[in-house]
Order: sequence, then C-alpha cells, then structure tokens
Amino acid sequence: MSKKKKNSFITLWSFISLVIVISIILFVFSFIFIKGFRVINLNFLTKRPSGFPPGSEGGIYPAIMGTLYLVLISGVVASILAISTSIYCRFYCTSKRYKAIISLCIQCIAGIPSIVLGLFGYSFLVLNLNLGKSLLSAGITLGIMIFPYIEIRIEKLFNEIPKDMIEASYSLGVSKSYTILKIVIPHSFRDIVSSITMACGFAMGATSPIILTGAVLSAPMPKSILSPFMALPSHLYMLLGEGISVENAYGTTLVLLAMVLVLNIISLVLTIGKRSEDINIEER
Repeated sequence: MSKKKKNSFITLWSFISLVIVISIILFVFSFIFIKGFRVINLNFLTKRPSGFPPGSEGGIYPAIMGTLYLVLISGVVASILAISTSIYCRFYCTSKRYKAIISLCIQCIAGIPSIVLGLFGYSFLVLNLNLGKSLLSAGITLGIMIFPYIEIRIEKLFNEIPKDMIEASYSLGVSKSYTILKIVIPHSFRDIVSSITMACGFAMGATSPIILTGAVLSAPMPKSILSPFMALPSHLYMLLGEGISVENAYGTTLVLLAMVLVLNIISLVLTIGKRSEDINIEER
C-alpha cells in the first residue's frame, strides 16, 4: 500500500470513528432529554420527595443541594491533597526513588474500584473515626477518589512551566515558597481550576462510595457536614433499583447530566481562555 493510500485510509478511519462517537453521544443525550424533559417542572426541582415509597411523587431539591455540597467538600479535600503533593514532587523532592514511590502510590489509588473506596470510607471514617454517615465522610471518600486525577494533571502543569521563569526568580534571591505562591500558581491558576472542576464532574456521578458513607433514601436539607444527605446518583439508583418511578428516574438523570455538563463546559472555557492568553503572550 502506498504512502498516499495509507494516509487516506487513516484519515477516513479517524473521520468514521469521530462520527460514530458523536452519534452515540447525541443519541444518549437526546434519549435522556426526551424522556426526562416530560418530568421536569418547578415542583420537581424545588420540592422534597414524597409519596410511598419516597420518590414516587414530589421533587428532588434535597438531592440537588446534597450533590452540590458533596462535590464542594470532595473538591476541597482533593485539591488540598493534590496541590500539596504536586508542589512537593516538582519543587522539593530531589530523590528519584521517592518520586517513583509517590507516583506508584498515586497510580494505585487511581486503580482502586469505587466500591472498595466506599468500603474504606465506611470502615475508617464512619465507624472508626465515628463521623457517621454524613456529608463529611462521603466528601472525604470522593476526595480520595478524584485526588489522583487532579494531582497528575497539576504536576504536569508545573513541569510545563518554563524553567527560565523559575530560575530567573531564584537568581534574584526570591525564595522557593514565594516563587511558588506568586509565580507558579498564578501562571497555572486557570488550568488548576479547570482540572479540579472536571474532576468534580467525575465525582458528581459516583454512586457506590456515597451509598456506604452518607447518602440515604430520604432526608431533608443537611444542617451540617455531619448530617446524612440525599444525592442525585444514589436517588437515581433507588428509583430504578427499587422500581419506584422510572419517569422520575429519567428526570433525575437529566438534571444530573445537565449539572455534569455545566462543570465540563466551565472546565473547557477555562482551558480555552488559558490557551488564548498563552498565544497572546507568545505573539507579543
């Protein structure tokens, strides 16, 4: 086969693959939208679940707010761990052996099934630390789950920062900590927020960890981080798994999908904005 034919084949193959992927995504979104939009109304978005069993009537407002609180807690926990680990690996750790060990641990955490993380959260946080089934227990568990994704991306961002910029700061007598706080983090701030936002979208759809650590079938708005809560993924699981209401399950799915989509759009906008700034700086 000639080189021209090979290039044509690869181009055609890539185009067909792209069309298939886009078609599948559009089909899934369209199917859920058509099924779920019939249920969506003001009462569904602002009322508590009601009826018997709970969820057969009423709305999903506590589940929406519980999901938002949960994502906020998990994002904060994961961000603190990920940013700290990335800074240490990039700027303070000088041993290749230690870096390899840290990288191995991060990869192992990334490979742990979510149900196993949920069991860890239940055994260690709920029982041993006596936090109970709560927002805090579930948020920490989800934070551990998304920590590897954020850490790997942030460390990659730090490695891509021009060495000349950092060395110029050191040459002026600026301390390493000041360089990190005033140069490194501001330079990568948008990409860091983008990584955290995308990881939070991943955490938003997790079901197994939160069922074991804090999510319940029916609960009011959580009064504190130590209160049990409702969440959209667990509520959806209950609606379908127990056969409570397929119609409300489609509506819940549509709301959850819309929230994840919004987070992904925010992440994409931040990334595009950062790339545009970099291009403008290079042109100058």
